[in-house]
Amino acid sequence: MSDLALRNLVKSYDKTQVLHSINLDVADGEFVVFVGPSGCGKSTTLRMIAGLEEVTSGEIEIGGRVVNNLEPKERDIAMVFQNYAIYPHMTVRKNIGFGLRSSKLSKPEKEARIDEVAGILGMTELLARKPAQLSGGQRQRVAIGRAMVRDPAVFLFDEPLSNLDAQLRTQMRLEIKKLHRRVGNTIIFVTHDQVEAMTMADRIVIMKDGHIQQVGTPDEVYHKPANTFVAQFIGAPSMNLLEGTVEGGAVSLTGGGSVPLTQVKVAEGRAVKLGVRPEDLHLATEGDTLFEGEVSVAEPLGAETLLYVTLAGREIIATGPGRNPPKAGDHVRLSADPAQMHVFDAETGAVIA
Repeated sequence: MSDLALRNLVKSYDKTQVLHSINLDVADGEFVVFVGPSGCGKSTTLRMIAGLEEVTSGEIEIGGRVVNNLEPKERDIAMVFQNYAIYPHMTVRKNIGFGLRSSKLSKPEKEARIDEVAGILGMTELLARKPAQLSGGQRQRVAIGRAMVRDPAVFLFDEPLSNLDAQLRTQMRLEIKKLHRRVGNTIIFVTHDQVEAMTMADRIVIMKDGHIQQVGTPDEVYHKPANTFVAQFIGAPSMNLLEGTVEGGAVSLTGGGSVPLTQVKVAEGRAVKLGVRPEDLHLATEGDTLFEGEVSVAEPLGAETLLYVTLAGREIIATGPGRNPPKAGDHVRLSADPAQMHVFDAETGAVIA
């Protein structure tokens, strides 16, 4: 196991800079997930850590040593790619053992190590099979086993679940999380799926356009987003954002309505965006009504119903009961605890704390 540090990491292609001074410290044994939309720089960062992309400027430290000029095989890392990249003509045993091809271990030691990893992954009975005889999840475990067998300081996962169906993705998320708890190695995991990030990470690094937007625990980035991008990227469905202006200690919403400001002090006349998550916006009694509107779509989810409500010329999402919810066309009153709302600067998008 080992810690990892990125210091002022920059990546440019010709005159185009795609990573802008990335700084991050990852503790020994930590599970960190990089998440963001396509083109944000998360996979480029991972490939630079792996040594597959040259660093334009800045430093990468693994275990306290700068590895910028080291070959991938010298960095004590192992990488699991989006495609399985396992050999179809080899058995599971030989595929896993391929990670030890340059090892100085004796043959009995290598076989013992393969058996140990297969046992951890629950693949002992599959060692004689070939990839064509395996399911998608089992093939992904073979790829993970080939990385594990080397016992690297840092595991690097580049969207390893993207090619799996929804059920297998859920299963493999649990498998990888259990694996991390069992072996304890440092893991850097890249995904575009915020659900994967929220369910797997000790900490999440949220990126956009080559910049880190926020680093925090799943709880922190969900309940205390640093800006409107994080607020809308994390969470499904995403946070509602309502534009308005601060007047008399309240946010006067564009299109009508007013919401009292209780959690922060904001200068009069300042343009803001008021954020409220759908689960915090619920059906109200007449006395505590903040918003009124018409349901355009009701989306039943069993235990609850998502209500798409037209309000002041725009659509917001609220949460209704699973049983006997309002229907499309119904007029509803909505309420939310002002303490659960977020206030962002309208121009910069930054949270007003």
